[in-house]
Amino acid sequence: MAGQSQQLSESAVIRSLRRFRDRYFPHAGKVVKDDLTQPVVDTGEEPQPGFLDILPVDVQFLIMAFLSPADICRLGATSRYWRAMVRDPLLWRYFLLRDMPHWPSIDHVTMPNLELLDAPLISEDVSLDDREEGEDKEVESKVDCMSEYLKGCPSCRQQWLPSRPAYEVVTSFLQSLVTPSEPRFAMFGPGMEQLDVSLVTRLMHAPDVLPVSGTPHRQINGVGSGISYMFNSQHKFNILTLYSTNRAEREKARVQQQSVSNKLFTFEGTDDSGCPVYSPAPQVQQVCQVVDGFIYVANAEPGKGEGESEVAQIRAVLSSAGGSAASRPLLVLSCVAREEPETVRTNSLQTITSRNRGRCRTPCVYMAERLGLPQLVNPWMVQDTVAESLSGLLDGISWLLRCSGVKL
Repeated sequence: MAGQSQQLSESAVIRSLRRFRDRYFPHAGKVVKDDLTQPVVDTGEEPQPGFLDILPVDVQFLIMAFLSPADICRLGATSRYWRAMVRDPLLWRYFLLRDMPHWPSIDHVTMPNLELLDAPLISEDVSLDDREEGEDKEVESKVDCMSEYLKGCPSCRQQWLPSRPAYEVVTSFLQSLVTPSEPRFAMFGPGMEQLDVSLVTRLMHAPDVLPVSGTPHRQINGVGSGISYMFNSQHKFNILTLYSTNRAEREKARVQQQSVSNKLFTFEGTDDSGCPVYSPAPQVQQVCQVVDGFIYVANAEPGKGEGESEVAQIRAVLSSAGGSAASRPLLVLSCVAREEPETVRTNSLQTITSRNRGRCRTPCVYMAERLGLPQLVNPWMVQDTVAESLSGLLDGISWLLRCSGVKL
């Protein structure tokens, strides 16, 4: 899996920054004895290094490691020296590998290019110091880890979203005068059946999160109407749950840690590349053609997941959605049964590293890659979710409703 198995040591980043500073800013680490007492006189020569500039590189790296992405960018705007230092691609590659496992969500707009982490873009012994600033623009544009990080980091995403045009505000007002239809979503996936805590059961008994607004008597092509919920006390939507088999077989397979025969899909063989090919059952195809979007519940617990079968089944469902299939959103709830224990963050980078490695779930970025989501034409989002507390669920539902045309 791209980037997941790679490690980038802090010492490699520090060596890269130190070589770069020694080559292009040889006086940055030196300070004249009387610098602190002499008045500043504009002689037209290169300005003397600032207080942060003269710190050892490993201390500078430690400072940057504890800053937010926005603060690092502001630091780069303070001087020519820091502008060059914060643009080191090895630095941002380190940040990607360190922080990506803790991003709670990712979508088709903010997904970073994980191929950057596998490409031999830069090694531990080669960095910005091996080329003049401004050279090799073509290579740099392909390995812009800084842009990839800022695009995917949750605290920076809002800055990348387009502003809302004025005509859309008028359209939203006019649409608010029309009573909208109730969006309908089909929910399926192994995370509904394999976890010790049932996400569906918790969802039906959590009025403080999503109140149940009733079970309508109408049906979707004879399959069933599902359950209607109320989001933010004003937006009603319907979820139709698609289980792979009956309840007794699901419970038996869960207890015995066995796979269950999935009656939602028919195995059609393999394609030219050896990947499995599935076709949805007739009643599932009927549901796919009338719903407004899909919710896939993935099992994010360590060692779980069905690999290529999951990818093939998701694509089979999306391809059965009819003429407007490409516009129907897919929400992936990357689900675990219970919350992981919290680890206290200290002033030690070693504590941060151990916390990253010990995370008891598949990170949402790697879940998106595992399910082949970057190759889809549909809008999609992966949201970390906990079945027991339903944490993260409302963020995912909010995204799904907006993509379905609901004005929140």
